[in-house]
Amino acid sequence: MIEAWMSADDIAEHLGVTKHTIYGWINDRSMPAHKIGRLWKFKASEVDEWVRTGGAAVVEEDED
Repeated sequence: MIEAWMSADDIAEHLGVTKHTIYGWINDRSMPAHKIGRLWKFKASEVDEWVRTGGAAVVEEDED
């Protein structure tokens, strides 16, 4: 069975975060996403694996 593409809205709902967070993760943390035309599309299996391997983990910055 072929896995369907998900939109930014769909993947945000899937993960329980905002669409703004999704776009931030794409830019800052190499979230697995595919640009199709002007839209970002996602495979839930790729995103779930990225989350499982710590891709969405909060990174604490040192304060000097």
